[in-house]
Amino acid sequence: MVKELALGIDIGGTNTVFGLVDKEGNIFFQNSFKTKDFLTPNDLAKAIFNKWLEIKLKLNKNEKLKGIGIGAPNGNYNTGCVEFAPNLKWKNKVHLTKIFENYFKLPTYLNNDANAATLGEMMFGAAKNLTDFIFITLGTGLGSGFVSNGKLIYGHDGFAGEFGHVLHIPNGRLCGCGRKGCLEAYVSANGIKLTAIELLKKNKKSILNDYKIQELTPKLIYQAAIKKDKTAIEVYNLTGEILGTKLADAVLITNPQAIILFGGISNAGSLLITPTKKAMEINLLPIFKNKTKIIKSKLLNKNAAVLGSASMIWEK
Repeated sequence: MVKELALGIDIGGTNTVFGLVDKEGNIFFQNSFKTKDFLTPNDLAKAIFNKWLEIKLKLNKNEKLKGIGIGAPNGNYNTGCVEFAPNLKWKNKVHLTKIFENYFKLPTYLNNDANAATLGEMMFGAAKNLTDFIFITLGTGLGSGFVSNGKLIYGHDGFAGEFGHVLHIPNGRLCGCGRKGCLEAYVSANGIKLTAIELLKKNKKSILNDYKIQELTPKLIYQAAIKKDKTAIEVYNLTGEILGTKLADAVLITNPQAIILFGGISNAGSLLITPTKKAMEINLLPIFKNKTKIIKSKLLNKNAAVLGSASMIWEK
């Protein structure tokens, strides 16, 4: 009996991670490259293909590669192109699926990294039995994927679901996208750090004042909150209030069964989820109250990006 495998590839600004994945979500032969070591996307594709040729020799005769799934910033599922992704340093629009298909001669699908992780959660994680949910990635930025009636929402040209760039405060903090006041500028690793800095100016008693501003990280803020530091706890309360208020708007539109939080910041658990849930419920219409769960991803200790990218093959 033939055992089908998918090659899942996660292309990030720093690292590109890839691995073979079976239909049960097991990852084999995982490897990685420094993305910046390759001047062009073609160079990167060629390196991954050459590594695949090495891996192929180690496979059993009944194991077969079915296709390639790629997650990348600004990856457009509809076109197969990475479009104007500044942290990848690739010029303008790159037809990435075509480049990989030229090497592998197999079906190749592309998605943005958050959508790819959403698909992974739906196939292998907490959303396995859900048809309507919102997936939020909380890391360096805030990514998201919206699933309705069991289908990921792409929009008319493939860029739907940019929840991190809904407006929180007009002319507020500068966001990495160049606009001011985006949600991501407040609810993300950098956003949490900036909130802590603002609060520390008012409260000199916090143990976070033992660190220089450039040393502050979400991990240190979390550790301080666990030690009952009032300023650190307030950082999570404010962050949760902001996130929950904006999620209430999203719930009104998509009416999800659950909201799933993924990424390093979500490891804070109830410190973040409790104020987020409270703010969301306060801002919901009565017909929506107490109907939407907020839960942590079940893929937090797995390579969700590789699983999600590979899941595009199984989705097909």
